[in-house]
Amino acid sequence: MIEELHGTKEIVHHTEMPGFRLYMNRESENYPTHWHSDIEIIMPIENIYTAIIENMEYVLSEGDIMIIPSGEMHMLNAPKDGKRLIFQMEHSLLREVSGFDAAYSRFFPCAVFRKNEENDGYRKLRSLLHKIIKENQNDDILSAAAIHALTLSFFVEAGRICLKQNSENEHLTQKRRQNYIDTFFNICRFINEHCAEDLSLDSAVELSGFSKSHFIRLFKDFTGVTFYEYLQKRRMTNAELLLIDTDGSISDVAMRSGYNSLATFNRVFKESHNCTPSEYRKKAWMSSPTRSSREPSRL
Repeated sequence: MIEELHGTKEIVHHTEMPGFRLYMNRESENYPTHWHSDIEIIMPIENIYTAIIENMEYVLSEGDIMIIPSGEMHMLNAPKDGKRLIFQMEHSLLREVSGFDAAYSRFFPCAVFRKNEENDGYRKLRSLLHKIIKENQNDDILSAAAIHALTLSFFVEAGRICLKQNSENEHLTQKRRQNYIDTFFNICRFINEHCAEDLSLDSAVELSGFSKSHFIRLFKDFTGVTFYEYLQKRRMTNAELLLIDTDGSISDVAMRSGYNSLATFNRVFKESHNCTPSEYRKKAWMSSPTRSSREPSRL
């Protein structure tokens, strides 16, 4: 739980050693939108963990490493069961590193290092975190100094990775960009054509050929919304056309738009249109010369 919260600002207490707070979090509690002056490192050990930063959802798998910079607003969602490393430290501890500001700016709004993209840089970061955990379990006078040194090494390595990634991203070939565009264009077209069916995130992931976490990230980058938000938008567009162009009942429109529950369809439609499906149809038909004289179908 968040120990002390003032508005959206969390006050982090460094009770065990000055400047640091490290613990294994097993809570199933979701943390509301908040920020703190500490830099935060999160690494799931068992099960996933989800962070929402600047309306972007980041699903962290076991072994993934995330850095949330100081002052960044974020929300954290936990599964029912799981364990993750939470490591928070005062931002001031990095100020002594000459030239670090250039690399630190690359961490915003967050930096994520994926286990399934394992490379030498990721392995170094993971190794340093495990050494920090081990030192935290030691009870000697130099443990704090050791953690401080390892933390500086961690951020130097993370900074180098981010600087390198940005350099490499700038030189991505046009062919690779086009392949990504083609892949997600085809996926969106597939969703558009089959939105009335029982589509799942897993089926779209399988179609893409990417890992689930990679797909979630790339789909949001490509469309600006999550998979389920996109699917819902397509179903609502389909429902609009059916309500205007057909005489079918609202139940029929719901079924043909991919909703097995009429109550769910009515609720989702009202949330997105600020009116019920029946009201929408009535307004549309009243404004249509060929429809205005006809009575809209009910349930």
